[in-house]
Order: sequence, then C-alpha cells, then structure tokens
Amino acid sequence: MSQDLRLKAQKASEEAYSPYSKVNVGAAVETSEGDIYSGCNIENASFGGTVCAERVAIWKAVSEGKKELKKIYVYTDDGWPPCGLCLQTMSEFSSPELKIIMGDKDGKETTKTLKDLLPFAFTPQHME
Repeated sequence: MSQDLRLKAQKASEEAYSPYSKVNVGAAVETSEGDIYSGCNIENASFGGTVCAERVAIWKAVSEGKKELKKIYVYTDDGWPPCGLCLQTMSEFSSPELKIIMGDKDGKETTKTLKDLLPFAFTPQHME
C-alpha cells in the first residue's frame, strides 16, 4: 500500500501551485477504511491563504466522512517533513501511532509516527 500512496502523492505534487516557494508537495492519506485521498500544496500571494498538501488531502478525506487516518505519505523532491500545522491537523484525525512516510525524488523514504514528530500534541482529549 505504501507504493500506492507514494505514487498518488507524487502525482498530486505535479498539480501543486507553488509560484512563491517553487516547492511542489504532494500528500496521500489512507483512512482506517482503506480509502485514499491526495492533495497538493496551493500557495497564495497573501501567504496566509496558502494551504499545505497534507491538509488538502486530510480535508478531502474528512469532507467525504472519513475522520480516522491510518497512514500518510508526503512527497517532495527533497523528502521534507510535514510542518507543525499539518502535524497538529493530523493529531485531530488520528492516533499518535499514525505512520508518516516522507519520500523524495530518488526513492528514499523515512517513516516516523505522529508521536515521533509531535510528541506533545494538543488533541481533542484536552478539550474534554
């Protein structure tokens, strides 16, 4: 399944709108039901209106009623990790064991869990 996620994330990166950073990011999320949703980064001249690929993919899944993430693949040419805001968004819709795979153009992959990258996440449980 990781290969399928990689291909979908890589394909999504080709649709990125990144005239300012010049970095194309693609992401693909697998839900607990096995469905896959992808997204790309979409930049905006106001910068505050920019949205990351990871959040696009997550929001697409959530908008289709899939609110439990199992795995996410993030693709950039250089294998960048998700930003803090994306990690926080992931924590809303997954367990700390969420697998986050970061891949680059050379095929190198690094896998971490959400708790590895965001060990003290602010989660919905804090609001109870």
